[in-house]
Amino acid sequence: MMRNRLRSLLPVIAIAFAASGAGAQAVKPHGDDIYMPQPGQVGKDVMWLGTPEAMVTAMLRAAKAGPDDFVADLGAGDGRIAIAAAKEFGARAMGIEYEPKMAALAQRNAEREGVADRVRIVHGDIFKEDFSRASVVTLYLLPELNLQLRPQILAMKPGTRVVSYTFTMTDWEPDETIKGSTFDAYLWIVPAQVAGRWSVADDHGKDVAVVDIAQQFQKIGGTILVGGKAQPLLGPFVSGREFGFSYLDRDGAFRAVRLTVDGNRATGVSRLGEYEAKLTARRS
Repeated sequence: MMRNRLRSLLPVIAIAFAASGAGAQAVKPHGDDIYMPQPGQVGKDVMWLGTPEAMVTAMLRAAKAGPDDFVADLGAGDGRIAIAAAKEFGARAMGIEYEPKMAALAQRNAEREGVADRVRIVHGDIFKEDFSRASVVTLYLLPELNLQLRPQILAMKPGTRVVSYTFTMTDWEPDETIKGSTFDAYLWIVPAQVAGRWSVADDHGKDVAVVDIAQQFQKIGGTILVGGKAQPLLGPFVSGREFGFSYLDRDGAFRAVRLTVDGNRATGVSRLGEYEAKLTARRS
């Protein structure tokens, strides 16, 4: 079935391929005397097109990849993204590639670039291999593959950065668009799951408010109950493990709340001007 869907998308991809000028002159495959991949060759679920070098760097920079990160490149191709993550940004990286000849080439490329101690290319299926410990995930896949991976990505640790070249995640809107010369890339930050009812208390354990939150990806909204009166949250947001909002307290003063989520618990502060009070919150 996936093969049939791929065939139905091939005309679209071919147009994109031609429009980008993505022949050997534009995006050169990192091949060798053993195996030289050809741009446009069809694999299991995708047509292989290498990500342009400048976009590789831009994607990893937007994801703030660094020495403390573990980068997982899903559909590693010739290994260029995993290698750049290690060579340019000092990260550890894993590439997952289904085609055995391509996977072997990518590992040889990592060895040639002197980063084999920090880059591992796995010959495997992106839907079966475990990449859950990654802090950065990169993609250049078809839209429906992004959509199939989306539940798994959303279940990853809040704050994980996800970058996709060319294709989006449909109704999960990106946090940032990375402009390219022909096609763009898109960045998402996996949000903490904060939907539900939260009981907020001060550092003495005294109840401050009850907050009800609705969530769709990184967009949240809701109400807060203060002194028996409900009011809408002002400027609610969630980014990674952090979420916050503002509200009017019992005296009509404007307070800003910032919390860090850990499962069904959260800790943070409430600010009123220069005054800051510690808060804890529990989700029921």
